[in-house]
Amino acid sequence: MKKSLFILFLISQLVVSQSTRKYSNEFLAIGVDAAAFGMGKAVVATSGDVNSMYWNPAGLTAIKDYEGAIMHAEYFAGIAKYDYIGFAMPIDTESAVGISLIRFGVDDILNTTALIDSEGNIDYNRISLFSAADYAFNVAYARKLHVEGLTIGANAKIVRRIIGDFATSWGFGFDVGLQYYKNDWKFGVMLRDITTTFNTWSIDESEFEKIKNAIPGENQELPESTELTLPKAQVGIARQFKIAKDFNVLTELDLNLRFTKTNDIISSDIVSIDPAFGFQVDYMNTVFLRGGIGNLQNELQFDASKELVFQPNFGVGFKFKGVQIDYALTNIASIGNALYSNVFSIKLEFDNFK
Repeated sequence: MKKSLFILFLISQLVVSQSTRKYSNEFLAIGVDAAAFGMGKAVVATSGDVNSMYWNPAGLTAIKDYEGAIMHAEYFAGIAKYDYIGFAMPIDTESAVGISLIRFGVDDILNTTALIDSEGNIDYNRISLFSAADYAFNVAYARKLHVEGLTIGANAKIVRRIIGDFATSWGFGFDVGLQYYKNDWKFGVMLRDITTTFNTWSIDESEFEKIKNAIPGENQELPESTELTLPKAQVGIARQFKIAKDFNVLTELDLNLRFTKTNDIISSDIVSIDPAFGFQVDYMNTVFLRGGIGNLQNELQFDASKELVFQPNFGVGFKFKGVQIDYALTNIASIGNALYSNVFSIKLEFDNFK
């Protein structure tokens, strides 16, 4: 019975009646690359490698040769798996292109909708397993503009979401980004879901019939099938400092904007703003130490008061002959040690192998 309710919850939460939602396709808001996680995801202005496909596609123009990246993370004490793979390459001295794949999934969920047979007997052989998984395939293109230091990039994404045999969805959307470099200053703008990301769902009505009466007296109607994701924006400013002969410090401040009212530290009916700050100290561009904070929220307490909470981040990295290994430790919910997640990623710069 509990699993039946869980399946019903998944369908009812992910499939809505032709509506625009504050939180939709939220797996695409998690991010990629342990180096970026270590900096509190404040990298919109400074991202300049294969992972720029996600953070700001304009940064792809900074790559010199083929680059590849992979990442793995586990959330909620290992229940959910989050994986990413990307590849990018320059087309010429002025432009670059990249592709990537993201998967966020919970596997081996028990399906107990058929646990009790038609005669009221419990038969554990009737239990099966299913997965609830979200996929995003991205294609990005970037080009330098005629203004020195100014680049533009765009990202087209195809979204595939699957809830076992119960429901599936296809979606698509577009992101656009700008970066501008001037001396040691860097600026970035990222516009996500600029046309609203569109998802259309298909629900197996025969499977839905098995669980719609899971709560006695609370008959559930079949949801309709269209879901729209609201546009979002990120703006960032960064500066690099040389603090010693072989040491550099990179700092960045980002503002994440949603055009609706949320629990962000700055919130209104028009726009809500969540600031993020990150830093990176490097030694000869070989060893990296990172830190950052973000996700500043006014969390509602049981006594109706609000408490400011935030997400801390920490990371380290090592780069040698074109191979960069990064690690980040991040508390995705800002509460409890059990919710800390370990994120690992590897980046390859193929020009070092020639």
